[in-house]
Amino acid sequence: MRTGAAYGHVGYFHETAFYGSDDDYRSVVVPFVDEGVAACEPVVVACRDANERLIRDAVADPSGVVFLPGGDQYDRPTEAILGYRKLFAEYAGAAQIRVVGDVPHPGVGAAWDWWARYEAAVNEVFDEYPLWGLCPYDLRTTPARVLADVVRTHPWTAGTDGSHLPNARYRSSWALPSSGPTAYEAGRPVVELTDPTPAQARRAVTAACGGARLGRDEVDDIVYAASEAVTNAHSHGRPPVRLRAWTGPAHVLVAVTDRGEGPTSPLAGLVPTDRTATAGVGLWLTHRTCRDVTMSRDAEGYTIRLLTTA
Repeated sequence: MRTGAAYGHVGYFHETAFYGSDDDYRSVVVPFVDEGVAACEPVVVACRDANERLIRDAVADPSGVVFLPGGDQYDRPTEAILGYRKLFAEYAGAAQIRVVGDVPHPGVGAAWDWWARYEAAVNEVFDEYPLWGLCPYDLRTTPARVLADVVRTHPWTAGTDGSHLPNARYRSSWALPSSGPTAYEAGRPVVELTDPTPAQARRAVTAACGGARLGRDEVDDIVYAASEAVTNAHSHGRPPVRLRAWTGPAHVLVAVTDRGEGPTSPLAGLVPTDRTATAGVGLWLTHRTCRDVTMSRDAEGYTIRLLTTA
């Protein structure tokens, strides 16, 4: 039988909380952990070091908690999904699993776009488990645009007063965000092609990588990702397909734009799929190897941006 606010719930009870002080953080997280341990439920903490210390110092029985090593152990959403699914499978038969974790965002130095998609995607990805996930966000460091995405992707909200309420601002639907050029796109691109074949994309991006101090693996990753993006644009988008690339001393950014709508699900690229012949595993592998993958839609159409760094 499930306990606490998730009593009677089926599937993933996905909850967020907002805090502005260490005391506020403890007021939300410590009861969540203590009640789970008291109920003999698996309780997992995946937080950055400072928040882990707050929890360890305040909970009644830290020996009953699984502390994952470092809140940033998963540097990509794909790895977080894979890792958590493996962990949850180990708790087969548990009435409820509790997880509290820090999700990376620009306030702690991480790219947000794919983590915003992660917060939307896990509502479906983790729904097969009797999971109660708590995602607290620090109001002192979290940018406003991140907070806006958070409230749209969490069906439930925990309060510092002990409340657990349905989130009226949650939206079960998802759409690609709009975004302008990134800081990496200053100046003229070193590569600009219209309707390239995948082979032409590979050759052009390989040449562009010569201007950056990248290892062989990083070059192979961005070349593969560019080829996959062009293939997907030709197969699922609308012409013209435009490839651009910018380089710096230690990075390469590739942007592929087409006039199509782009993905309609936040799961795109975060989990492998065999629903299509060309846009499933390749996009997932791209998300696993690039330093950052951003997908957006604007007046020019759908753009996927692929970043690799030394």
